[in-house]
Amino acid sequence: MRTFTAVVEAGSFVGAMNTVGLSKPAVSRHIAELEQHLGSRLIQRTTRRLSLTSEGLTYYQRCKEILAAVSDAEAEVGASTVEVQGELRIGAPQTFGTLHLAALWGRFAALHPQITLDVVLSDRIVDVVEESYDLTIRIARLPDSSLVSRPLTRTRMVLCASPTYLAKRGAPKSPLELTCHDIVAYSYWSSGNTWSFNGPAGEISVHLRPRIQTNSGDTCRAAALDHQGIVLLPDFLIYQDLRAGTLVELMPEFRATELGIFAIYPTRKQLPLKVRRLVDFLVEAFAAPPWQTR
Repeated sequence: MRTFTAVVEAGSFVGAMNTVGLSKPAVSRHIAELEQHLGSRLIQRTTRRLSLTSEGLTYYQRCKEILAAVSDAEAEVGASTVEVQGELRIGAPQTFGTLHLAALWGRFAALHPQITLDVVLSDRIVDVVEESYDLTIRIARLPDSSLVSRPLTRTRMVLCASPTYLAKRGAPKSPLELTCHDIVAYSYWSSGNTWSFNGPAGEISVHLRPRIQTNSGDTCRAAALDHQGIVLLPDFLIYQDLRAGTLVELMPEFRATELGIFAIYPTRKQLPLKVRRLVDFLVEAFAAPPWQTR
């Protein structure tokens, strides 16, 4: 299979020689034996060029998949004995990166002393390929289908406010009542200022005019703790405030969106071992996240 794919990609038997480390007669013999074994011609040979038959094209595509799987399997088996090295460029959301990732980098570096980390925090959606990231952390309903993703954990969006604000303004009983309250909104929220909830009668959405709008989740939290209004924030950011009672969840029967937290990387094929090690480390680190346990 390796010889066959090398011939196809090189466009000639001679061109495949360096790839597979065989002589031209040996390459020709491999192809002849393969065709005899399959009982089908794979390559049309002329004095000027080689071309694939329809059977050859189908077989080539399957060979590529099989050889990639073999390569992955060998990499996984050998991974436990190989020391990874090099630089890892990692992107992550600002608040999540500060609260829940910062403490992990030292642990990962201690496990892999030949690795250096370049961690970039930003709440904008970065282009993994164009900006040369090895891996990014993304919080979303679904990740970009053009990239490879591995789920790490989940976070629930929580509607909440401080007891002082609620004592002054009252607690809303329905999402529609939010229009009568001061709203502190996160400007990067995917649906803008339209907040949606699943309640006893199904989904309900409400469009709001925020009193304060910011691209910082930390600023939203600080404003809520300062009694400035109602916020919709992920539980990984405010779980300690909820447990301490400095913020109170509102209308728990109306559930806001639950989001996945994903490790995103450009491709699964020939995934560098250093990226594989980091992804496996993060999966284990978030097996029991603190905002989901007491």
